[in-house]
Amino acid sequence: MAHALTARGLIPSLIVTGQHPGLDLADHGLDPYPAVDLACAGEEDPHAHAAKVVTALEPILTDRPDLLIVQGDTSSALAGARAAAAAGVPLAHVEAGLRTRDRSLPWPEEEYRTEIDAKADLLFTPTDLSALNLACERVRGRVHVTGNTGIDALHAVIAHLPSRAVHDRALPRLLVTCHRRESWGEGIRSVASAVSELGTSVSAWIDVIVPPNRFVAGTLRELLNSCPNVSLLDPCSHRELVCRMREADLILSDSGGMQEEAPALGVPLLVLREKTERPEGIATGNMRLVGTCKETIVAETRRLLADPAAYAAMSQPALPYGDGKAAPRIAAIIGEWLENRAKNSPLALDQTGFASQIQQDAST
Repeated sequence: MAHALTARGLIPSLIVTGQHPGLDLADHGLDPYPAVDLACAGEEDPHAHAAKVVTALEPILTDRPDLLIVQGDTSSALAGARAAAAAGVPLAHVEAGLRTRDRSLPWPEEEYRTEIDAKADLLFTPTDLSALNLACERVRGRVHVTGNTGIDALHAVIAHLPSRAVHDRALPRLLVTCHRRESWGEGIRSVASAVSELGTSVSAWIDVIVPPNRFVAGTLRELLNSCPNVSLLDPCSHRELVCRMREADLILSDSGGMQEEAPALGVPLLVLREKTERPEGIATGNMRLVGTCKETIVAETRRLLADPAAYAAMSQPALPYGDGKAAPRIAAIIGEWLENRAKNSPLALDQTGFASQIQQDAST
């Protein structure tokens, strides 16, 4: 997104929340851009974190930037929307319009993205369905269907990877991630229990990426640390994660990003959630909702690995969330919007009127 804006002469300033200690912008190719670190570490209470970020943003927004851009449905994105509204700064929301229509699934993301969309002046949706959601809500901002920049990022990573290897493995490889807040507690324990049973009863290698969140990591390590055929992996970079996804035969995850990336990679995905704001991947046949029930996870995994036809149907690559060109589309729309806003500003109107008066006086 930053590169696409720069290509149009709109050099952005970045705001880093500080939720990920040790984050190096150079690792993401963002080191050339001016950046401010808010030093707002993540908290157990997302509402409290959002309030802290709003306070940290207030002095920054006193300079009245032309536009504040937020992406997604995190507490930081919500804070950006609230701070922009308070400061009278225009707001753009990338990844707008995603809905489950259930405020508790996912919580708090569903209520966060609804509030962000209600405040936004520009809304960039991944799909026609997400745009329809916004039309039904009668949001005041302008809605544009652009695809999601997450697919742009995926394509950028793949472009620098070697060709995908063709494996003739004796055992399939499963990749598992689980971190959603609504699954903390019993949900995570149920998923871990399902992975443990799969590790002992299904002929497969299982890689489990353990998130840094202590509420999730402790449970996963407790239940899976000595489980046969299960490897517990530390969090990794996006590049490494994409590599692991490409190498997997099946993914089990509750990640929103993976729901977009897995279809594009042609890797079947069993979604460890009861509801999803990304139903397009289900419609293409690339993913299936299985929730966090142990019995359902185990049964669906076994069924898919034992049914070549069903597996093949879920393995056809699809791009329901965009073609990888969302960022330049968004940058073009923002550029045009800023130009029109500048032309219609009170100062521009005053200058235009004054110039017209001079020309009129000169002709008389």
